[in-house]
Amino acid sequence: MAKREFDLVVYGATGFTGRLIAEYLAKHYGNDDVKWAMAGRSDAKLAQVRDLIHAPADTPLIIADSSDPSSLKALAERTKVVITTVGPYQLYGVPMLEACIAAGTDYVDLCGEPAWMHDTVLEYHDAAKASGARIVHSCGFDSIPFDLGVYFLQQHAIKTTGAPIARVKGRMRKMRGETSGGTAASFMETMARVQREPEVMNWLKDPFSLCPDFDGPKQPHGAKPIYDEDLGTWAAPFIMASINTKNVHRSNALLGHQYGADFVYDEMVQTGPGEAGEAAANAVASSGGMDKNPPKPGEGPSQESRDAGFYDAMFTGLSVENTRITAGVTGDKDPGYGSTSKMIAEAAICLARDVSHDDVAGGVLTPAPAMGQALIDRLVANAGLTFTIET
Repeated sequence: MAKREFDLVVYGATGFTGRLIAEYLAKHYGNDDVKWAMAGRSDAKLAQVRDLIHAPADTPLIIADSSDPSSLKALAERTKVVITTVGPYQLYGVPMLEACIAAGTDYVDLCGEPAWMHDTVLEYHDAAKASGARIVHSCGFDSIPFDLGVYFLQQHAIKTTGAPIARVKGRMRKMRGETSGGTAASFMETMARVQREPEVMNWLKDPFSLCPDFDGPKQPHGAKPIYDEDLGTWAAPFIMASINTKNVHRSNALLGHQYGADFVYDEMVQTGPGEAGEAAANAVASSGGMDKNPPKPGEGPSQESRDAGFYDAMFTGLSVENTRITAGVTGDKDPGYGSTSKMIAEAAICLARDVSHDDVAGGVLTPAPAMGQALIDRLVANAGLTFTIET
């Protein structure tokens, strides 16, 4: 990659999540350390956000609009990495994606839209490989804690036992936070596409839909409450499992099936033992797992609410020695906004600074094969996450 003016540009910086990302960068990274800029459609709105988040007055502002391909081309050619929060991505994501691939520019997004990701894997993976652009989807709460949680567990198992764990259970133990308005809008757009293209439902049901030419073993569906004899607890459906599990399986494929070609993985919400656990599991299942009145795109919870949020996920399985290995991943802010904004910022810096193109080639990627331990180290050092081997 030729020398670029910026390490990263936040595209969509005037939106709610884009503003949080820019605010995080302004607070934790001076422009002498990480060269970054804010991009959006309106210079006046960008300046307003810059002042609102107390970013330096000389923070670069870039006018870019998905309806103007030349502006996206110019943006992509100036930076090493683009952070884009302009979604739903299936409506607005392609122009920025194509601009980054054409420029050989790395790209991170917050995509939790498996149908669109299925499209990008098929249509753009080879072009991204050719240009060197690392296109990394799902760099927020979906799916960094889960993708890297499984990766972290598997690296420990391989190091200590010489083999991966063939069956891993992902369980959300605790979580406080609001559904993202962008997540809700993306879900609605995905359902609208299913109405137009019924075959898309098959992609949503297929845990290997992001792994072309690979059909792995049957996976647990996780669609109703279960009593997990193995863990001694009830578990309920987890709304994010449909995207996270697909990303984990794509990571496994991109890593040369490091977890095994027979790898089985599911995600559920752990609700506890006994009658109370069963009642809680049924309550989660009946609610559908999503807020009834999520924020609109561009809106979100207060700072107090974001600061009060948290999450605690567990990843567990039996090693080849038949001993249980469990890893925990926690975050210190509300998952959909506070933690997400920190995770995607650190992912962009990781691509720009820590992971060379010699080590990780271009393509449509997922966080674990793109950044792996380098991103785990950044998240632990800077973003309020923990990764711990518990047993």
